[in-house]
Amino acid sequence: MARLISLIENASPLLRDVMAQLAPLTGRARLIGLTGAPGVGKSTLTSALLAVYRKAGDRVGVLAVDPSSPFSGGALLGDRVRMQEHATDPEVFIRSMANRGRLGGLSWATSQALRVLDVAGCDVIMIETVGVGQAEVEIASTADTTVVLVAPGMGDGVQTAKAGVLEIGDIYVVNKADRDEAQATARELNQMLALGQRRQPGDWRPPIIKTVASRGDGVPELVDALAKHGNWLADTGTLARRRRARARDEVAGIALAGLRERMGDLPGETQLDALADRVAAGELDPYTAADQLSAGLTQT
Repeated sequence: MARLISLIENASPLLRDVMAQLAPLTGRARLIGLTGAPGVGKSTLTSALLAVYRKAGDRVGVLAVDPSSPFSGGALLGDRVRMQEHATDPEVFIRSMANRGRLGGLSWATSQALRVLDVAGCDVIMIETVGVGQAEVEIASTADTTVVLVAPGMGDGVQTAKAGVLEIGDIYVVNKADRDEAQATARELNQMLALGQRRQPGDWRPPIIKTVASRGDGVPELVDALAKHGNWLADTGTLARRRRARARDEVAGIALAGLRERMGDLPGETQLDALADRVAAGELDPYTAADQLSAGLTQT
């Protein structure tokens, strides 16, 4: 598993053949995404959830995405430090991945790595994102269920209301709920949900759960909410729609990456540069330049 994920991260030429063999075997694992600002306790909560799922007999995979330094390019892949109690469990696979500068909270290799864990027989796969801000919401299109973590004292109600990341949650968790501000934070979240989109009868209403992950408080309630959301996804057909949308985005992303590579392979690698020079000089508008570039790619 580790070697396959390394092939993915390194964009190995073998990747196409590997994915062709894995594709028919995927689609069985539950994908749970955990996201939130840095310091809210994502890794601690992931470890607590992992313990509950293992007690139930599930095989669990964890992909923990860490930020890459914009200066050195390196990353401190430190999530396994917080999950030491599970490190020797043969039914647990934990992989830290650098995001390599990609926005959105995830690594570009995440989707393919999820396939590897799925085929390896993981019943539950948890994806822990880079600590995100107000707009990095890629996790919502990657996971079946998105859990958004907040912590008391990390922003006022205005920040809560405008934060894009708080519009993607299927379940909201107020972690570190033993702090004095926890009740106020839960109330602000509830107000945000009440002001949000209108929900029809039968629609999912995201619950707000208070936890103290370091002690395991509230974790059983979170597991129960995750199970209820999973059942709702299956019963309403939403799971199939989400996975279809995820596949569409992935195919489009791979196709666009291929086009970018072909741009660099144009004769003398000059067409794109020549068009850029003409746009910069005001001789050509960018839309016409893009049309000419597209025509050149089609001909090649």
